Amino acid sequence: MQSLYVEGNTFLHRLAPGLKLGGLVAFSIAVFLSGSLVFLGALLSFAAGLYFTLPMRPRQALARLLPIGAAILLVGGFNLIFSPWQVAAVSVLRLSALMFLAAAITAATPVPDFIDTVTRFAMPLERAGLVKAADIGLAIGLVIRFVPDILQRYHAIRDAHRARGVRFRPSGAIVPLIILTLRDADSIADAIDARGIRGGQEKRKTK
Repeated sequence: MQSLYVEGNTFLHRLAPGLKLGGLVAFSIAVFLSGSLVFLGALLSFAAGLYFTLPMRPRQALARLLPIGAAILLVGGFNLIFSPWQVAAVSVLRLSALMFLAAAITAATPVPDFIDTVTRFAMPLERAGLVKAADIGLAIGLVIRFVPDILQRYHAIRDAHRARGVRFRPSGAIVPLIILTLRDADSIADAIDARGIRGGQEKRKTK
């Protein structure tokens, strides 16, 4: 699998993973509590500015956002049909701001650091008997690892359409992407279970 992490020494790279994830949670709450176009525009500008300070070429940075950006525009289009334009604008600004900040944090944080941080944050839930913290960390890590592969498949589907002279529509790639991703998810889940990674702590306790 490829990785979304980008080597660098920016301010965002130097922040502790816990601070980055905590900041993302606080940012998300602020985004969804506000309905002000001006405030949401400011948050979007901040997140986009942070993202484009990372050491990536502009084309590479934009390519990472293309599929989810297309999905956001699709959501905005549906809202524009059934709701006033202000409602559509709010939804697009909210989702775009979250997209840029999440992409920035993901690019500036190695996946092992994500897994360790999420696992540590989930420990109180494990002590309460609700979840297994290690499984949550593993799930988050796999989701992040899957994103580059999904982007690669999206580009492959787009190129296949163009090679056949068929007009490509992003919405037409959704079903093939879901099928391919679920197929790989099943394979990875089988591999994880075969290696006894999930529930490993319980197995050690029973020995």
